[in-house]
Amino acid sequence: MNVAALIPAFNEAERIAATVTAVLSIADVDRVLVIDDGSSDDTVQRARDAGAEVIPLGTNKGKGAALDAGYAVVADSADVIMLLDGDLGESAVQASRLLDPVLDSTADMTIATFPRPSGKAGFGLVMGLARTGIRALGGDFEAQAPLSGQRVLTAAAARTCAPFAFGYGVEVALTIRALRAGLRIVEVPTTMTHAATARDVSGFVHRGRQFVHVLGALVRLAVEPGRKKL
Repeated sequence: MNVAALIPAFNEAERIAATVTAVLSIADVDRVLVIDDGSSDDTVQRARDAGAEVIPLGTNKGKGAALDAGYAVVADSADVIMLLDGDLGESAVQASRLLDPVLDSTADMTIATFPRPSGKAGFGLVMGLARTGIRALGGDFEAQAPLSGQRVLTAAAARTCAPFAFGYGVEVALTIRALRAGLRIVEVPTTMTHAATARDVSGFVHRGRQFVHVLGALVRLAVEPGRKKL
């Protein structure tokens, strides 16, 4: 099977090379595409130097738009789509754990769960909103990692769930659309790590934006016509 990894990135120069190198080391991965979402640092060059194909968007359009751009490139050739964040670094190699259930045809979509953070790097409000929204709009599924961007899905599942939701609403929309279509979702424990959002002004701004995007996605999904099951 042809496996393509899509990595949206915005100002991830510090970690993108390690992330790309780790994903390229996974035996089943055939292509790694970094979609640069208007970075102002060296993300593009470092991703290329590490061996990724790079799609530069030029301006910051948000995570959903970045994934749409990457998916358009691989939609006709990939049998399996891997979605990863650019700040995973060396821990991205654990994405191989997400591949196995999909390649074995025991899951249509896998989602990575992360270890519980030791500190209070994040704020539970966004997580609670996402989890409640998935339960209310997707059915009887208790998501352990409702905001996890580390996923693997079949090409058929990708077609069912596309296009990607705006901004940070990507993850909840993927899960809800998959559940509504009757797809099999499996959450896979990992020890992946990424840059935690700080508890400062920039962190509050980020979480606020994330909350708005997730809420907007849930509102749109609440009125979205039902999608055809596979």
